[in-house]
Amino acid sequence: MANTVIIGAQWGDEGKGKIVDMLSAESQVIVRFQGGNNAGHTIKVDGEETILHLVPSGILHPGALCLIGNGVVLDPEVFLHELDELAARGIDVSPARLGVSKKAHLILPYHKSLDKAREAKRAGHKIGTTGRGIGPCYEDKAARVGLRAADLADPDLVRAKVRHALLEKNILLRELYKFEPLDAEAVSEGLLALAPRLLPYVQDTDARLHAAMKEGEDVLFEGAQGIHLDIDHGTYPFVTSSNTVAGNAAAGSGVAPSDLDRVVGVIKAYTTRVGSGPFPTELLDDAGSYLRTNGHEFGATTGRPRRCGWFDAVVARESVRLNGITDLALTKLDVLQNLPVLKICVAYELDGKTLEYLPQEEGALARVTPVYEEMPGFEEDISGCRDFDELPDTVRAYVERLEELAGARISIVSVGPGREQTILR
Repeated sequence: MANTVIIGAQWGDEGKGKIVDMLSAESQVIVRFQGGNNAGHTIKVDGEETILHLVPSGILHPGALCLIGNGVVLDPEVFLHELDELAARGIDVSPARLGVSKKAHLILPYHKSLDKAREAKRAGHKIGTTGRGIGPCYEDKAARVGLRAADLADPDLVRAKVRHALLEKNILLRELYKFEPLDAEAVSEGLLALAPRLLPYVQDTDARLHAAMKEGEDVLFEGAQGIHLDIDHGTYPFVTSSNTVAGNAAAGSGVAPSDLDRVVGVIKAYTTRVGSGPFPTELLDDAGSYLRTNGHEFGATTGRPRRCGWFDAVVARESVRLNGITDLALTKLDVLQNLPVLKICVAYELDGKTLEYLPQEEGALARVTPVYEEMPGFEEDISGCRDFDELPDTVRAYVERLEELAGARISIVSVGPGREQTILR
């Protein structure tokens, strides 16, 4: 298997958790390399559902080493709550098999307050943030005033950094956003109270990762969100606060780009998006409602209903180009059952021109008209299929057309939420 990067090839919520879980069985190390607890990876094993926000999905495989890389922003309270939930189910979450990079930045209460205050201030121009402090934490990281996991070992440094941060942030909260300011001492002591539980997990994850690679162990690099939410390459400004592209697997975990051998892009058999932003193939009719209901399209992190639409091959094609995708994993194919016609967006029309890739000017994607190709739907229940040849002709034709339009091989086909409901080609 070698070293594999898994990324979402649409706007997130593609079902990465299940694919990571499946490929984790072939890996000895799983690394999360960007994002924070704005991610929600859902895994269903033997009828039991697990939703993970920070801990890598490989934690469900006994013996796998799970690492949270320097590119992640970590909410200490959320992390510890997730550990407690997993431990209560008998899952080993000891520091021996779970580590947090010393260089990972911490999300603090003032980050969450700023996030919520800004979104409230935007009124009719909301970005669609989850309000979990992800963006403000990355801002502090870029401004070189962030608090990193390793700082927890130095209480005086923690207090000094929090006091310094709140000098500015309290003015913004109180004067601009009319929010309650925060007490620096209370924030510091609240964080330091968690330090004894957190510090055993704070490790030199770079060293652990390189040692494993030197021993020839296979590493799985797990991304969050989707490519078209990338801060540079996504539908700006309706994007997340980190680089979600496969190239960031190296920077966000501390390895060389040459250590990455394979890139798996996860795509749904249709398209969804959560929050604000342009969505060319969005369905505001019965077909969209059917996809949302049949696909259980509600956010694993926020519970928000997802916007649903037809498969967008332009989005998929761009993802293949940006990430050097070697394999595609197609999820939720079974959700399309009983739709009489399946539409695929093969191109866009914009200002009299035909586009095969996304326009890069701000606001342009909101003005495109999708060009559709139609294929027959299917009525058969495919959830029990375990071989590609078992799928009905119409379903195989649909998969092969998506593969052709995207420009990368679909080597994994998911026909249900269960771990076993997967076809390997």
